[in-house]
Amino acid sequence: MRTLRWGLVGASDVAATRIIPAMRRLGHQIAGVSSISDEHAAGYAQRHEIPYFTSNIDVLVSRDDVDAVYVSTINRLHYPYTLSAAAAGKHVLCEKPVALNLPDAWAMVRACESAGVVFAVNHHLPCAATHREIRRILADGAVGRPLGVRVFHAVQLPERLATWRLHDPAAGAGVPLDITVHDAAVVNPLLGRPVDAIALGVRQGPWDAAVDDAIMSVLRYEGDVLVQTHDAFTVAYAGTGLEVHGVDGSIVATDVMTQEPVGTVVLRDATGERELDIPDRRDMYEVALEAFARAVEEKSEPAVTGVDGVRALAVALAVQEAASSGRCVPVVTEPVAEG
Repeated sequence: MRTLRWGLVGASDVAATRIIPAMRRLGHQIAGVSSISDEHAAGYAQRHEIPYFTSNIDVLVSRDDVDAVYVSTINRLHYPYTLSAAAAGKHVLCEKPVALNLPDAWAMVRACESAGVVFAVNHHLPCAATHREIRRILADGAVGRPLGVRVFHAVQLPERLATWRLHDPAAGAGVPLDITVHDAAVVNPLLGRPVDAIALGVRQGPWDAAVDDAIMSVLRYEGDVLVQTHDAFTVAYAGTGLEVHGVDGSIVATDVMTQEPVGTVVLRDATGERELDIPDRRDMYEVALEAFARAVEEKSEPAVTGVDGVRALAVALAVQEAASSGRCVPVVTEPVAEG
């Protein structure tokens, strides 16, 4: 499998804790990093043994030793930085949410298509072995026609991340763009087209948050399948999970909405209850990076395409608007014609 030379756009926590280690385990090279200042970029480069740093993204993406860029800045910068990378002819792996609004997100897709570069969104959960198995057995008819889905994704926000995610709406703060968007990246491939959303949000954490830090939502998907989510920054001990209930059975997956390759998947039907064997419990970031490199080499699709990322964003934005307005909000998953 081809290895890539990467430019890191953003000196982020997720890059440090997940992506850089995964890249190096796969033999990929990290050519350089850009950040908000030379001082910040220099410190990050030194800590992670990256040979080049800059505060100018255009300089980084124009380098001949960069094949692809990983964009993990604050959310509001995903849009301009992806456009810069595409204009330089670099393949793009962008953190979620892909953008802060749908017009920008679709513009990112179009820019990468026009430039002929791969565009992927770093939703890790679809790459987990548990979720790959759930998609497989659901497609094989394990539970028959789906009727409802429950997602439990209420967690405790780590103290080191309790910064702009709580206090800066303009940067993309809040639970929908941080957690609900991950739910959608999992549920959309299972059910197809989301139709509309209702939601309630509150601020219940031990901080002075400028945004809702806990939200419950109900979404309707095509075929009148209902999806219930509980997403929060405030719950320390609940664990996470995903349930899919159909006319012929239920899938109950526990501890699967995490960054670790863990969790169990149980199938219940008329024959009883059994835990499924989950092979290939690899690091899901490695799976995503391998799929990205394969897409570059073979012109195939990455694990989560740019369009997949936009449609996950559409769900999160609808939930966010529903919680703030008290209305039932349509989920717009296709580009709106201009003019």
